[in-house]
Amino acid sequence: MGMDGGGKLPYSYAAHQDGGKLVKSFSRVEPRKFGLGLVAGFLLVTCAYFSTAKFDAIHIAMISPISSNAAGIGSLVGAAAADTSNSTQRLDLGKQDPDALSMSEEGSNAEVLDKDDGKASSSAPDSGRSAPLEDTRRDETFVGDSGDASSAAANPAAAGGKGEAVPAKDDDAPAAGLLPPVSSEEAVNSTQESGVLEDEELQVQDAVANPSKRSNDSSSSSAAAATTTSSSNGSSPSVVHSDPAILPAPAQQIPPAMQDVKTLAEQHVPAVPEVKQADLEAPAREWKPLCDITSNRRIDWCEIDGDVRVLGANASVTLVAPPGADDRTFRAESWRIKPYPRKADPNAMHVVRVVTVQSVSGEAPACTDRYDVPALVFSDRGYTGNYFHAFTDVILPLFLTARQYSGEVLLLVTDLRAWWVGKFEPVFKAISNYELVDLDKDPRVHCFRHVQVGLTSHDDFSIDPRRAPNGYSMLDFTKFMRATYGLSRDVAAADQAKRPRLLLIARARTRRFVNTEEIVRGAEGLGFEVVVSEGTHEVAPFAELANSCDAIMGVHGAGLTNMVFVPTGGVVIQVVPLGGLEFVAGYFRGPSRDMGLRYLEYRITPEESTLIDQYPRDHPIFTDPNGIKSKGWESLKDAYLDKQDVRLDMKRFRPTLKKAIAHLRKAKAKANGGGNN
Repeated sequence: MGMDGGGKLPYSYAAHQDGGKLVKSFSRVEPRKFGLGLVAGFLLVTCAYFSTAKFDAIHIAMISPISSNAAGIGSLVGAAAADTSNSTQRLDLGKQDPDALSMSEEGSNAEVLDKDDGKASSSAPDSGRSAPLEDTRRDETFVGDSGDASSAAANPAAAGGKGEAVPAKDDDAPAAGLLPPVSSEEAVNSTQESGVLEDEELQVQDAVANPSKRSNDSSSSSAAAATTTSSSNGSSPSVVHSDPAILPAPAQQIPPAMQDVKTLAEQHVPAVPEVKQADLEAPAREWKPLCDITSNRRIDWCEIDGDVRVLGANASVTLVAPPGADDRTFRAESWRIKPYPRKADPNAMHVVRVVTVQSVSGEAPACTDRYDVPALVFSDRGYTGNYFHAFTDVILPLFLTARQYSGEVLLLVTDLRAWWVGKFEPVFKAISNYELVDLDKDPRVHCFRHVQVGLTSHDDFSIDPRRAPNGYSMLDFTKFMRATYGLSRDVAAADQAKRPRLLLIARARTRRFVNTEEIVRGAEGLGFEVVVSEGTHEVAPFAELANSCDAIMGVHGAGLTNMVFVPTGGVVIQVVPLGGLEFVAGYFRGPSRDMGLRYLEYRITPEESTLIDQYPRDHPIFTDPNGIKSKGWESLKDAYLDKQDVRLDMKRFRPTLKKAIAHLRKAKAKANGGGNN
């Protein structure tokens, strides 16, 4: 078969003999021997003819257009050449140059994988197959993965790829059913992304697929070589791109005399069972601990994948072992987790309920509700009664953890307080498309494929974009909060006709401004419009007020948390009370800058503190604040936070206000110069 013409060797040899020498040889032969030789030669030529005709029929069938009811020819060729190593690669496909074909076969594997953008697994064993011979026109021969012509007709986009309809033929289903069975070992060696078994016979058949149809539809032929088939749920296989350079040239049609060979081939090709992507599952991952209690100084958290069952009645999250699990892929564990980000603070944590996180290989509670979405388990207790802690301990971590799911996540809350959830109801509705579950009062068994216990938390009122999902930042958080409460202003000082507005937070009990009216007059004298407000229990009205202002000012305290609603480019002025409180001032210093705001800090003197009215000037509260802090947080809080108010020295404070309005005017001029109306 290595010579051109296949079995035509006897005719080719006879054509090259010298006629004269043949006559002379005849004259030397005796009549009796001549007769016997003539009979033997006739028999030899007859046998050679029929043998050659059979191989020629197969050869011609290999290089001729394949009709929809002739899908078994390639399989017969593969079976006939099974005793020859790599016989498929050595077939004379349309009398192509053997050297060119060999180079094409050696170099096209990597080339085709590069074109496929990694959709074919380069690590899969070759198993004696030539991957480049696979043609995207397989979809035209085999309609649908299951070989069901009716299903392909109902979904032409899935059959043809990229929405191009491939008409289903009446005989397409038998063609798909004629493929030979493939062993499980071959299924492992096939490309997982495509989900199609690539045996030698199928590759040859694809390589010579219907050249007459390609000539009739030349415009779509080049596109078909670069088309991959996929579906929305990933069940349809992707197809490795073929290299047109290695496809054979069109050849002549099969002579009618050889139709019996084709029919015989079709009758001996068994069917291939349907293989789906789900059948080619990735190997199980090695076990890793359910929970992480060391990497984050703020919170212990767990991330569980698999058959996860959450039972609120006993606050348990249980991972059930999959069938066939071994010590490498599954271990029995049990953890006690308090899902609140103040794990180093016993005062905050003692009111937080323990959640048991465990993995079991035996019996587990039966599911009452199943979900296709992930779940987050967290507590709303701790210090969340404080407005600042509500944001830094729950609202911001919830955004950081759940925003990536675009609402498709279920929130399971322990220690739930209805009044607190109601206060921040718009936030929860923006985070999740589903009602919150009060886990402590819910007797059901909720079942998920993914559950996280404890919210992701980086720092107080802060996000580290390098560790955040999707690179979220504090700017993203402020945009989310403005959108949640329907606030219209994104940029400060964009209106040339209006004076910049300053929101002065007037605390009602501690750390109050005792000379509020004097502060208002001084700020208005510099060009501000001043609004004084303490805020109310409702978040939305104060959020709208803060968003209408260009600057926010207040003594260190939870009221400054409302800077999340101030438009980008605005100003934050934090007045730091007496007592070495610069470290707690950091709760707003860094975050305000991360929000795109200009931060200004003003530290008062003893004369600006009402403590001067309570203690002599040489008292340790003035001379030794570190000694008071060394006695603990309660000592510091009692001396400097609960008993101290502020009386600003407006002459000393005036330069801070001037910096604020200068920044806003500069921002306004820049915005107007940039064409922002």
